[in-house]
Amino acid sequence: MSIAQSAQNRNAPLTVADNGVGFLAVSAWSGFDWLWHGFSTHRAGVSRAYLSQAQDLAHNAGQLNLGFTVADTAENVGENRQRWVEAVSGNRATSLRTVRQIHSNRSVVTPRDWAGIEGGSVPEADGIMTNERGFLIGVQTADCIPVLVADPERHAVAAFHAGWRGTVARIVELGVAKMRAEFGSEPADLVAAIGPGIGGCCYTVGSEVMEKFSADFSCCDELFRVAGDGLSPGLRLDLTEANRRQLMAAGIPASSIAVVGGCTACQPELFYSHRASGGHAGRMMAVIGVR
Repeated sequence: MSIAQSAQNRNAPLTVADNGVGFLAVSAWSGFDWLWHGFSTHRAGVSRAYLSQAQDLAHNAGQLNLGFTVADTAENVGENRQRWVEAVSGNRATSLRTVRQIHSNRSVVTPRDWAGIEGGSVPEADGIMTNERGFLIGVQTADCIPVLVADPERHAVAAFHAGWRGTVARIVELGVAKMRAEFGSEPADLVAAIGPGIGGCCYTVGSEVMEKFSADFSCCDELFRVAGDGLSPGLRLDLTEANRRQLMAAGIPASSIAVVGGCTACQPELFYSHRASGGHAGRMMAVIGVR
C-alpha cells in the first residue's frame, strides 16, 4: 500500500456520545458487545489553552485536551478525562489507566505491573494491555500513531503509542508477541485499529530517520518518499503504513486491520498536532477496555 493509498483509507464517521464528546470508533468492531474502544478528537471539552484566537472569539465551548500539559490546568484535564471515559463506557466513574510514555518498545500488563509502585506513579512504557474487566486503558498522542488491538476469543486488549522511535523499535510487533505470551492470544484471531496520526502527506523527517528504518525494514522504500510540493522539502514518512506492516508481520491478517481517522496535521478542526502547532498542542487519547 502506498502513502497515497494509506491516506485514502483514513476516514471514519465521527461518533457523538450523549455527553456531546465526538470520537472515532471502528465500525467493524460494533458487534463486539464485550468491548469498549475509541479514538478521541478535541471536540467538546472544557480546555481553552489551545484554542486559536478565532475560535476563542467565536465563543468556542472548549476542547477535550486529555494530557496533563503545562499550558492547561489539572482541573480541566480531570474533567475532560471524565467526559472521555463517559463517552466511551457510559459512566464518568469508569477507571482509566495510562502509562508514562517514553518512545520505547516496552509494554506492561495492568494491574500486575502496577504492584509495588508508590505515590500514584505509573510505569514507563508505550504499550499497555490487560484481560481484566471494568476499566479502560489508553495512550496519548498528538501526531504519533495510536494502535489498538483486541482478542475476541480471549477478551484481552492492548493499546500502543508508536512514534517513529517506537515504530523502529517494533513496539507493536513486540506487543502482539507479549499478548500471546501473557494471555495465549493467537495473532490470527486478533483485530487491530490504527488511529489518527500525522500522515505521510505532512510528516517530514531527516535522512537519519530513514537510515534507522533501512536497517530493519525490508519495505523501507515503500514507507518514504521525497517531498516535491515545494512547501516542505525533505523526506516524508508514512508511520501508519509502517505500523500496519508490523501488525501483519506479527501475524494479524490484513483484513483484520482497520485504519481510521486522518492526518492530525491536516485536520486541526478535529485533532491536535504537535508538529503543525509548533509544539503548542493538547493531547488526544486512544482507549480500549473489556466491559
